[in-house]
Amino acid sequence: MGKKALSDRKNWQTETGPGPGGLAGTAEKNLFAVFKKAFEGTIYEISKHPTDLKHLYEDVILPPETLAEIYCPDEATMNVAQKRGWGISPDFSIKNTVTGKILFGEIKRQDGWVEGTSPSAGRGNVHERMCKLFTPGLLKTYRKIGGINSPDILPFWVVLEGDITRDPKRNREIAFWFDTFDKNYFMWRPNMTEKELINHFNNYLKPYLD
Repeated sequence: MGKKALSDRKNWQTETGPGPGGLAGTAEKNLFAVFKKAFEGTIYEISKHPTDLKHLYEDVILPPETLAEIYCPDEATMNVAQKRGWGISPDFSIKNTVTGKILFGEIKRQDGWVEGTSPSAGRGNVHERMCKLFTPGLLKTYRKIGGINSPDILPFWVVLEGDITRDPKRNREIAFWFDTFDKNYFMWRPNMTEKELINHFNNYLKPYLD
């Protein structure tokens, strides 16, 4: 099924939108369920907590001068410590099963400063955890594994949910971080349905998986 067929599909809609009373009680399960249904019968698939980067840091070679200054357990101890994986686990990934290209994704749900609250309601640093995605090492690895190498787009997508999506400070902060790569994040605001989420992916990100 091609781009037009996926864009024209009507079965992505669900009876309820994101948030309390929606498909599930958390942002992650909502998004996963929405795309799982949208991708039925297409060449795209969504995976929850993909393991492509589970062992990312285990084989990092440190210089001798660093090794001389840190704790270096024996091999058996290291093997036990690394059993669960020294790496990262994205919240989801979207893959084109024909091209093999992968878009890795994160979901960030956070409180925010909105009507009837004070600026302190926007405290929290959940959104700041996305900053690791901008590091040279992860950017290079995401591009290598996912195959998204265009300089016009970043190799990841962040979906934000909760009051942070309407917080005047946080919106400016996140817009500044992403700069011209504003298509690589999406504010899934309380008044929105699954349609806006799917349309954003179809219009701005899916072309880079083809």
